[in-house]
Amino acid sequence: MKKVIVGISGGVDSIVSAYLLKKEGYEVEGLFMRNWDSSLNNDINGNPTLNNNICTQEQDYNDALDVCNKLNIKLHRIDFVKEYWDYVFKYFLDELKKGRTPNPDIMCNKYIKFDMFKKEAEKLGADYIATGHYARMIDGKLYKGIDSNKDQTYFLSQVSKKQLENVIFPVGDLKKEEVRKIANELNLSVANKKDSTGICFIGERNFKEFLTNYLPNTPGDVIDIDTNNKVGEHIGLMYYTIGQRRGLDIGGNKDRLYVVGKDLDKNYLYVSLGDDTKYLLSTSAIIEDMNFISDKRPNKAKAKFRYRQEDIDVSIEYLDNNELLVRYDNVKSVTPGQAFVLYDKDECLGGGIIKEVRKDDKKLWYL
Repeated sequence: MKKVIVGISGGVDSIVSAYLLKKEGYEVEGLFMRNWDSSLNNDINGNPTLNNNICTQEQDYNDALDVCNKLNIKLHRIDFVKEYWDYVFKYFLDELKKGRTPNPDIMCNKYIKFDMFKKEAEKLGADYIATGHYARMIDGKLYKGIDSNKDQTYFLSQVSKKQLENVIFPVGDLKKEEVRKIANELNLSVANKKDSTGICFIGERNFKEFLTNYLPNTPGDVIDIDTNNKVGEHIGLMYYTIGQRRGLDIGGNKDRLYVVGKDLDKNYLYVSLGDDTKYLLSTSAIIEDMNFISDKRPNKAKAKFRYRQEDIDVSIEYLDNNELLVRYDNVKSVTPGQAFVLYDKDECLGGGIIKEVRKDDKKLWYL
């Protein structure tokens, strides 16, 4: 009997994954990862800086233990707090300091879930590992999950081909409502538990309050890019994303203003008023740190520049230093630091990080 170690998070997708594998005849055990120290939610005096219940990790573990006990699945627990800090959270902070928009969940998959976790699973005698990702492995290739609304291949784009060996995604052939139906039929306590939408393993929280624990607030001027006039003040460049309209809190036109770009040297936040196609549309980008999961190297393919975006036609030029030049037809809010993911129909070919954004082959100076 082959043994599978399942990453049990305390959510419905991972426990249904474990159930399905057990039903298929595998020897199944669970492994819960503790990747964030809840004491880091406190200030230097040990006082909570956020709501006392903001860190749900212990509740997640209790949920995981409850459902594993019900399904008679042994649950192990491992602490990756230091590794998560070193490989994921530091990256997250460093990217924010550069004025970029990082995706820590992608690095969590690369360094924690499919590296540290996999090594620990092998110590437990695993022949395979499994997670609750909505994705599919077919003949050693990574494909989108059947549920297009939940497909998570975007977040797996930095995982290597080697790391994906002996990996199973049991819910990849199911839709979310089917997963919840199975959990409800089993009368599992997590059947209708809300999906997590916060930073991977850190949870949902007031983003601005949370970041002030790690990065200094550096207020500066908000500049109208069309007039070069100051129109307000920002609370710190790291809190704003390209294309953002809500939460700018700048005068009477605040609902019409949108974020165009940032100048780190001057600590300026550039905004514009009205038509957002003038500054947000681009036609090409340089992609760095390209990770190919597939052996395919197409000249034309589909791509996503952000999660839940429709697939976009791109042409590809292969550069030195593991970089790509990709061209496309007027895409809005392509942003340095975000992930770029390539597809051939439903197959995920891999992904990289957006390094530079261009329009008509000229770098957009404000990004």
